[in-house]
Amino acid sequence: MTSSLAWRRSIVWQQAFLLAAVLASQARPAVADQLQAAAGAQSRDQGRQALAFLPNEVWIHQGDSVTWAFPTAERHTVTFLTPTQPRPKFQVGCPGPTPDGSPYDGSSCVNSGVLMNGQSYTVTFPRTGNYRLVCLVHVFMTGVVHVLDPAENLPHDQAFYDEERRAERKALLSDAEALADRGTEIARRTSDTEVTAGIADVVATGGGLDDSSVMRFLREEIEVHVGDTVEWTNLAPGVNHTVTFGTEPADPFAPPSSNVTPDADGALHAVVASPTDSVHSGLFGPAPGERPGIPQAPLGVTRFRVTFTAPGTFRYICALHDEQGMVGTVVVRP
Repeated sequence: MTSSLAWRRSIVWQQAFLLAAVLASQARPAVADQLQAAAGAQSRDQGRQALAFLPNEVWIHQGDSVTWAFPTAERHTVTFLTPTQPRPKFQVGCPGPTPDGSPYDGSSCVNSGVLMNGQSYTVTFPRTGNYRLVCLVHVFMTGVVHVLDPAENLPHDQAFYDEERRAERKALLSDAEALADRGTEIARRTSDTEVTAGIADVVATGGGLDDSSVMRFLREEIEVHVGDTVEWTNLAPGVNHTVTFGTEPADPFAPPSSNVTPDADGALHAVVASPTDSVHSGLFGPAPGERPGIPQAPLGVTRFRVTFTAPGTFRYICALHDEQGMVGTVVVRP
């Protein structure tokens, strides 16, 4: 056999081998992928929170799934509402949670329920489309999942999303650190008796909204005199807080206690005469943003005031975030 003939036969065998490999790969069923993402991030002391899906925009193939980890002490949900479904209040769901691994194709709601502290939730996507993702606890925490036909190329892989998650986490928590200084300064220049009850900042991405939030009373300890009124102002859009003295209500979402009344400017007000008194502000925070085509949102309760009529040390908490360290003290001098 000449070397030329042997070379040609070698080429034929190589081509046949490659063709067989291609046919074999086409015959094997496609294996669905599972993308990893996160719902939220926090600082070590839990005082700074990234209220965001990380990342909040992903591309997957039809039949793939996404698993969200919940690494924070702050509560979140992974929720896909139907296109015409009104957003439920707080975290009530669809009306309740749906099982882990539920499929979503836009025809019925899928909801993780409130998860936290290392829990996870998976959603599978059997149909192509662009699906909006929301957290029912935080109105400015949104995202999107783009589901493509398997024949289309995906723009990014898991390594890209891992790096995106790390970068966004760092940026959002860094923003929150700067916000804490701003919140303290706002309180100080407003009044000697002013406290900032949380502060947050919302940024938009191509996929939705991210929220950097500080879960702290800024001016955590304040000193006043008998007869003074301390005012708390919530500067965190989309995040509610409470000011709660004494016995904590069984339900942190409970309305204001009976000894709380409105002032003429809409702020809520209570009088405290002893460190053993119980007062609960109820939820208060900035009004929601305006949207064309729907009625104007009411002003909402953004401020809470307490007048102290006796000396003592008065400790209080945010009933929603006290386990994350959102506590404060008012020292009342004669």
